[in-house]
Amino acid sequence: MIMLSGNSRIFALALLFPLLPLALSRPAHAVSCVTQAAMPSSDRDLLATVGTHLANAAVTQEYATLKSALLPAVSGDWENIHSLLDQSTSLLQGGKIQINNLYVLDAPNLPGPSDVQFFCTNSSGSLTVTVNMHSLPAGRYALVLAEATGSPWRGLISLILVWDHESTSWKLGGVNIHPGALAGNDGVWYWSRARELARQDSPKYDPWSSFFTYELARSLLQPVDFLSSPNLDKLEQEESQLKSSPQQAFPLTLTDGPRNFKVESIMVDPTLLQTDLAVVYDANSALTDPAAQRTEAIAVLSALLKAQPSLRQNFHGLWALALKDGKRTPVLQTPMEQIP
Repeated sequence: MIMLSGNSRIFALALLFPLLPLALSRPAHAVSCVTQAAMPSSDRDLLATVGTHLANAAVTQEYATLKSALLPAVSGDWENIHSLLDQSTSLLQGGKIQINNLYVLDAPNLPGPSDVQFFCTNSSGSLTVTVNMHSLPAGRYALVLAEATGSPWRGLISLILVWDHESTSWKLGGVNIHPGALAGNDGVWYWSRARELARQDSPKYDPWSSFFTYELARSLLQPVDFLSSPNLDKLEQEESQLKSSPQQAFPLTLTDGPRNFKVESIMVDPTLLQTDLAVVYDANSALTDPAAQRTEAIAVLSALLKAQPSLRQNFHGLWALALKDGKRTPVLQTPMEQIP
């Protein structure tokens, strides 16, 4: 679901409608967002209670509770939901649910499924969080952002709730779970580390490692990829100001002796709950034997580390994703110390 900031193909799931980061203008039909502090206490208490109840059910694997809370429109997807929740269990184990933020999103008069941008501004007007939704039906929604504090991975849980007029209650329309920490460090730590690596007067100066550490920080700090905030905007601005970063380097040609390899992209990939990078390269279409494909993958990764040796010190390992006929295929994942 997330390519670079998270690439969390295991951890994230979105239901009911696609929820994507979009560049949208304000729609003609009025929509509104109410922040937690601005809600009537009755609304705030109800949302916090429902959100805590459902998030706790995910932590304790009380799947019957989650299934019974599903909006009828998505109940047919339960098997897929169940499977993905199972894969996210480790992110929540040992954690205690803490509600971080609540938002009520009203879009009562949309003529049909619409791309909508909600501006959630605090009472002083000093901070605005933006929520972008794609193909949103008319209705009343809530976004509940929670965290499994005490879990080694500080699992971040985001719930989309939908007001169901028939039952006059909040129903579960979508859920997203992804790590808030890796290798014992949270997104703020990685942001600070990225800044350190970006300092040109520092002996640790390394724009490539800084860029991907910024990406890692963003993946841990952004609860869902359809939400933006001034804090995340600041991170993105810092990242964009990096000198000699890999942003414009791709496609990248690597040379290792007589061989040339073309790398299409590199992205952070916490799939194994490690600070890994995924390397997408053009595969030799003539290689069909798995052993030969692995040999080629190791050669690509080795060539990359010879060109950017500091990546060894700043990340756990590398994924090799072979690109052939427009399709990416994972070939291997290996720690840095096992790459020649």
